[in-house]
Amino acid sequence: MKRNIIILSILSLSVASCDKKIELFPYQSVAEEIALTSDANVKKVLNGAYDGISDGDLYGGNILLFSELLAANDEIRWEGTFNQPDEIWQKAMITTNSFVRDTWLDAYDAINRANNVLSAINIVATADQNRVKGEALFIRACMYFELVKLYAKPYSAGSVTTNLGVPLILTPTRGIDESSKVPRSTVEQTFTQILADFNEAESLLPAINPGPVPANIATQSRFVYATKAAAAAMLSRVYLQMENYPAARDAADRAISSATANGRSLASSYAGAFNTLAPAFPVPTPSISTEYIYSMTVSSLDGANNMHLYWSIPAYGGRDGDVSIQPSHLALYDPSDARLAMFYTGAGDVRSGKWQQQYRVLPIIRLAEMYLTRAEANFRAGTAIGATPLDDYNRTHQRAGLTAAVAVTLADILLERKLELAHEGHAIADVKRLKLSVDGFAYNANELVFPIPQREVDAAGLIQNPGY
Repeated sequence: MKRNIIILSILSLSVASCDKKIELFPYQSVAEEIALTSDANVKKVLNGAYDGISDGDLYGGNILLFSELLAANDEIRWEGTFNQPDEIWQKAMITTNSFVRDTWLDAYDAINRANNVLSAINIVATADQNRVKGEALFIRACMYFELVKLYAKPYSAGSVTTNLGVPLILTPTRGIDESSKVPRSTVEQTFTQILADFNEAESLLPAINPGPVPANIATQSRFVYATKAAAAAMLSRVYLQMENYPAARDAADRAISSATANGRSLASSYAGAFNTLAPAFPVPTPSISTEYIYSMTVSSLDGANNMHLYWSIPAYGGRDGDVSIQPSHLALYDPSDARLAMFYTGAGDVRSGKWQQQYRVLPIIRLAEMYLTRAEANFRAGTAIGATPLDDYNRTHQRAGLTAAVAVTLADILLERKLELAHEGHAIADVKRLKLSVDGFAYNANELVFPIPQREVDAAGLIQNPGY
């Protein structure tokens, strides 16, 4: 039987109305015996993997949305009509929640595309093999990291050798049989694989990665390719979850060093880090803002922006303002903090202006995050690698129009992180690693872990999470 490998989504367009989202996914595919037998086609499969992680259920928005809804803590509210996000916000998910299911399925689809690339790395032109392998490993590690954060108990809960993580599939799946039923690995095993992939990716990736220049303008306007700094930045996130602060510090420092040596810098204003336009075609590199270490580009031709869809309002092409900002969050800011200006009133409530515009660039990793990670990790370790905690703290603090601090505490750094990165998809990860409570639930509560989708329990025999 001939099998096809989906290699590239040419068009992915979400159109919102008050009660319905339309998604159009015409795919281009080639037969398996052709897809992985030439350098050009393997690189198309790699582009397909990038396309996969930019899907609306993944870095195109929902992964960020889910983190904020789980950690709402009366600082944001879900006011939309969709039941699925409401269940996440209420911490009352059911095993057939379609949003929970689709994020799982789309993440594993992207993993499978990356595995296909890795299986054919020897087909790639010798000069490009390291880069292509590094990109595929980066994509696979990103997806496993997002999955384990959502569908497993946090690393901070302990029992990492017995708590279940997610199935680790490291070879291509091109047909379904009994061998396809891979059981869940432990949390420790999952994190070990993530670290291995990111570490190898960092060693292989270039500091600047223009990627292959595709013929399709929509593709060029959307993709941002993985770099050494992006892999190091992701490693810093992983080590933070593991409470390995020296390793988180060193990874953040490497990300900062690589990024700043290659043209990255903080935007001159906080507002300048958001709603940035995609570059005109052609461009020598898909990098958009000086602050972005990794991002997703959305144009009128291509790309998903579900953060805009749910966080913005009809005046800017969004839904009905599904997510609102509550007074308890606004009260955290100093009245003179310039970050307050990012909030605006529309459709009857306060909204986050970070996601106001649709055809913009979605920041996945900003340089500001790395400075704050380095500040926190240095403070905890009693070191000053790269900079002092005070200096790194003041970078974002002063950009927000606030007076430079002369001394800093851990509580200061954590509050600065919360305000600087608000509503960008960090909330539940920080709640869990800091062992905080949220909406009356402890950091390790069953209700803060997604259920394994019921279809996976039924079809693959996966063990369901406690409480479901």
